[in-house]
Amino acid sequence: MHQTSPLDAPVVREPRHTPVAHLVRGGVVEGVHHGSVVVLDADGGVRFRLGDTEAAFYPRSALKPVQAVAMLRAGLPLDGDLLSLAAASHSGEERHLEGTRRILARAGLTEADLRNTPDMPYDPVVRDAWVRDGREPSRLAQNCSGKHAAMLWTASLNGWTLDDYLDPAHPLQQTVAETVEDLTGQRVAHVTVDGCGAPLFAVSLHGLARALARITSAPAGTPEARVADAMRDHAEMASGVRRDVAALMRAVPGLLAKDGFEGVQVAALPDGRAVAVKIADGADRARVPVAAAALAHAGVDAALLDAFAGAPLLGGGRPVGAIRTVRALEAAPLVPSA
Repeated sequence: MHQTSPLDAPVVREPRHTPVAHLVRGGVVEGVHHGSVVVLDADGGVRFRLGDTEAAFYPRSALKPVQAVAMLRAGLPLDGDLLSLAAASHSGEERHLEGTRRILARAGLTEADLRNTPDMPYDPVVRDAWVRDGREPSRLAQNCSGKHAAMLWTASLNGWTLDDYLDPAHPLQQTVAETVEDLTGQRVAHVTVDGCGAPLFAVSLHGLARALARITSAPAGTPEARVADAMRDHAEMASGVRRDVAALMRAVPGLLAKDGFEGVQVAALPDGRAVAVKIADGADRARVPVAAAALAHAGVDAALLDAFAGAPLLGGGRPVGAIRTVRALEAAPLVPSA
């Protein structure tokens, strides 16, 4: 497996975020969302940046496409909808639970072998139905179960132990860390535990954008291209029928997009143009509008992005405001920065 020589790890510091979006009510700025944004050209150059794109941060689930590439490199024989599920933060719909069962069955395993944190489905409609039916939190319903099932199968195929597959020192997680460094082009700055129990690797926002660009622009048939194809072809399996990230992939031809908790969004096009967004306060309402503005600066037809400008702010049941990206994002140049 060819790997580049990673750069030094990003610096662990308080990120120097800057305003990226305003909540405007009745013409008055009621709230301000800080964050950081980076836009990459097809050649990997930085077209636009705002805030702190080089500090270490946690991509959360936005790193799942990279984890999926690592598993394919280690021999995981998945493609199509089940590979999309292996890279998913799924909504807990029946298709997701059934798909996770299929991965486990192919590995000769069951839900009892999963080590992710039990949870209710992520989608509020599905979750409400679970509550009405008296169903309890489960490892299968938790949004990372597809990834965990794929991790277990990868470990089994390689003869690695299963009970400790989430240990950062486990061969599986060492393989993931190596792939993170390869695709981001930088050393991992810190390792902790994600909400699902899997290791979480700190990189920079710039590194995250670079990783997804390398995945979408890789030659056909490579692990990277297989992940990109699976997620784009089965966007609802990678997220859910009511999820904005699936709608974004459907709206923009060829786009691969992945969200992450705490206001993270990354997206890339087949030619390697990419954007990455971090909303400092973790607020979800600013994530997609800021990402849509960044994609417009990457050259995506603005008409394809109109639906992602953000839901209107209501007052008395009628629109009185909205999320507005800051002027710096609106005025970003469409040519490479000096």
